[in-house]
Amino acid sequence: MKDARDVILEPVISEKAFALLEQNVYTFKVHPSSSKPEIANAVEEIFDVHVLNVNTLRRKGKRIRNRRRLTYGSRPDTKRAMVTLAEGDSIELFEV
Repeated sequence: MKDARDVILEPVISEKAFALLEQNVYTFKVHPSSSKPEIANAVEEIFDVHVLNVNTLRRKGKRIRNRRRLTYGSRPDTKRAMVTLAEGDSIELFEV
C-alpha cells in the first residue's frame, strides 16, 4: 500500500472546485496510478473524515509551442479526484 501523502498530491484551486464545496465535494490532484479505494483511504487518513464517494478523471496536458525553435511539447497529464464527504464532515484546508 502506498503512503497517503504519495497518493494525494495537492488540492485543486479553481472556481468549479470552490462551487462544489457547497455540495461537500472536494477536489484533489492525485497520483496517476492510484485507484479509488486508495484515494478514499488516503483522504480519510490525512484529514480524519468519512468518504462517501470518489470520482476520478484524467486530464490530458495542453500542447505548448516553443517560440524560438518552432517545436511543440506538452504539459504533463494529470489525474483528479472529486471526493464526496459525509454530512457534517469538512476539510479546514479549503475554508476561507
